[in-house]
Amino acid sequence: MEHVDRSARFLRAWLVRSSVRRTMPWGILGLMLGGSLVKEWAPLPQTYLSDKRNVLNVYFVKFAWGWTLCLLLPFISVTNYCVTKNVLVVLRRLSSLLVATAIWYVCTGIFLHIEDITGSCYKSSSLDILLQGHSSKLQCQQGGGFWHGFDISGHAFLLSYCALMILEEMAVMHNANASRNPRLHKVIDGLFLALSFLTVIWLLMFLSTAIYFHDFSQKFFGTLVGLLAWYGTYRFWYLTPLSPGLPPQSTNLSSQKFNRRL
Repeated sequence: MEHVDRSARFLRAWLVRSSVRRTMPWGILGLMLGGSLVKEWAPLPQTYLSDKRNVLNVYFVKFAWGWTLCLLLPFISVTNYCVTKNVLVVLRRLSSLLVATAIWYVCTGIFLHIEDITGSCYKSSSLDILLQGHSSKLQCQQGGGFWHGFDISGHAFLLSYCALMILEEMAVMHNANASRNPRLHKVIDGLFLALSFLTVIWLLMFLSTAIYFHDFSQKFFGTLVGLLAWYGTYRFWYLTPLSPGLPPQSTNLSSQKFNRRL
C-alpha cells in the first residue's frame, strides 16, 4: 500500500492548500464561461462525453449526490474524530451533510418548478405545434409531448456545489495525523484519494456540461446557485456559533471553540 500513501501525500500537497479553496470558485466560473463560449462560437465535434449515456454520466453524475454523501460521511467522521477526539464535535460537523442535502433538495425542486411555470408543451422538439391541456412537464411527457421551459442546469449546480464542498472538507487533512495507527492511516488515505478522484470527475463532467449542453443562461444560473450555496454555508453561516462549523484545524482549537459554544 506504499503507492497509496505516496499518492495521498502528493495530492495533499496540492488539493488541501487554502489557495486552491480560494481560487476554485473562480476556476469553476472560468470553466462554465469558457465551455459556453466554445459551445456557442466554436462547437466541438460530438465525442463520448457528449453522449448522455456515457459511463460517467449514467453511473456517477446521475447519482452525484449519493456518491458525495457516501464518501464524505465516513471521511468527516474519521478525520474529525482523529483531530478532535470528541464525538459531539463529529456529530455537529456531520450535520453539515444534512444542511447540504436540504439545499440540494430545495434547489432542485425550485428548478423543476421554474421549468414548469415558464414552459409549454409541444408536439416535438421542433416547437412547431403547441399542445393544449398540459400544465406541467410531467403531464406533457406522459402525453408524448416535448416540454420547453427555462431549464436551469441541475448538473451545473450540483457538480459545482459538490466539488467545492469536498475541497472545503479536505482542509482537515492538514491536521488528521494518524501515523501512529497504520490501519487508520490507510483508511484516511483511501477516503482522501476516493474524494480526490470524485472531485476530478465532477469538474470534468461540469466542463462537459458547459461545452455540450444547455443554453448559457441556464448554465450560468445553475452555477451561480451552486456557488451561492457554497458561499452561504462555508464562507458565512459556518463561521457563526450556531452552525455545523468548519473542519477542525487542531485538537486544542476545536475543543476550545466547541466548549465556548456550549
